[in-house]
Amino acid sequence: MRKEQHHKGWNQIKTNDSWALFKIMGEFVNGFERMSVIGPCVSIFGSARTKEDQEYYQLAVAIAESIANAGYGVITGGGPGIMEAGNRGANLAGGTSVGLNIDLPFEQHDNPYIDSDKSLDFDYFFVRKVMFVKYSQGFVVMPGGFGTLDELFEAITLIQTNKIEKFPIILVGTKFWSGLIDWIKNTMLNAGNISPKDLDLIKIVDTKEEVVSIIDAFYKGHALSPNF
Repeated sequence: MRKEQHHKGWNQIKTNDSWALFKIMGEFVNGFERMSVIGPCVSIFGSARTKEDQEYYQLAVAIAESIANAGYGVITGGGPGIMEAGNRGANLAGGTSVGLNIDLPFEQHDNPYIDSDKSLDFDYFFVRKVMFVKYSQGFVVMPGGFGTLDELFEAITLIQTNKIEKFPIILVGTKFWSGLIDWIKNTMLNAGNISPKDLDLIKIVDTKEEVVSIIDAFYKGHALSPNF
């Protein structure tokens, strides 16, 4: 009897999984349709916990403003902290300000600097990540936590394996990122787990001018288009 009940529960799970595909497809379709008409954008990532009076929040505002003035839109995860700073900078410059929001039990809520017609809501992290990767002409990675690292390493992996076109990946904050980069060079590279050329995918900077310079220099030789 217990075995029959166990199998019945398992079959119910499989049925629910099948129906979930329609919701997943709906998120992809909505995301593709809305993002495809926005134009070239740069994504800014970083901690949701960074406060308005902190150095990296203020730097993210300045970077986003410079990116918008250079003619690119700005995409963030739509929430507080560095995400808010990115949208805020784009908004100050009168540029395109996109928010890809995710439903979370803590931290996440829409920030007020997203364009009203460019705020997208997602239930699935993996769908949201596809939108970042497909429609971003570059990643600007401010200091952050696990989510920031997740976005960073996914982009590096996809470029490394030629699954998407190469685009600039810029880490902002030498003091914050240098320990990670030293570990990559001294441990991963020395162990033979990556190639020396893989390190060329990442740039580390400290100023807004460096960010825009790297992006502009890259697109002198590359077309602005979705990455896959």
